[in-house]
Amino acid sequence: MSSSGNAMERMVAALQGGQGRGLPPVERWNPDFCGHIDMRIASDGTWFYMGTPIGRPALVKLFSSVLRRDGDDYVLVTPVEKLGIVVEDAPFQAVEMAVEGDGNERSIAFRTQVDDLVAVGPAHAIRFEREAGDGLKPYVHVRRGLWARVTRALTYDLLALGEVRDVDGVAMFGVAAAGAFYPAVPASDIEGETERA
Repeated sequence: MSSSGNAMERMVAALQGGQGRGLPPVERWNPDFCGHIDMRIASDGTWFYMGTPIGRPALVKLFSSVLRRDGDDYVLVTPVEKLGIVVEDAPFQAVEMAVEGDGNERSIAFRTQVDDLVAVGPAHAIRFEREAGDGLKPYVHVRRGLWARVTRALTYDLLALGEVRDVDGVAMFGVAAAGAFYPAVPASDIEGETERA
């Protein structure tokens, strides 16, 4: 068995004793870095181990509970070891959205593919990125510097809630929720795309 396989077995064994008590306090654990494990989170939120998708949702949830961001790196952390993994875009996918109310009083909540529930607000902001050819990509903060990319289907629903507001003298298109406005792009960009359509 490969050393990567042994690392995964050790990680699972170390984590199984803590199931059922909520999220472990990974921000307080500072074990030695033990190298990288052949684990990757694809841009669609699928977790892979040694090139194969991890087919057990309970195992993915277990690993996601000990995922931490250290600077630009993503690591899985137990009290005794820390292993680096690859994350192609965001570690989570927001796969379900619930909306109540309008404007500043609107509440928006998301569920991730590993069943994290987050309500948009100061601790769970929305941010938008724009990439050539890929359009507008919204993300919601889940915890400890870890973000969920909103799925394409939900992106359309989220942007349907958008409006134009003045932000520092610039008309911006964005989404209001929980008393805050989350700007996405200058309104002129949206108008330009509408005219070209």
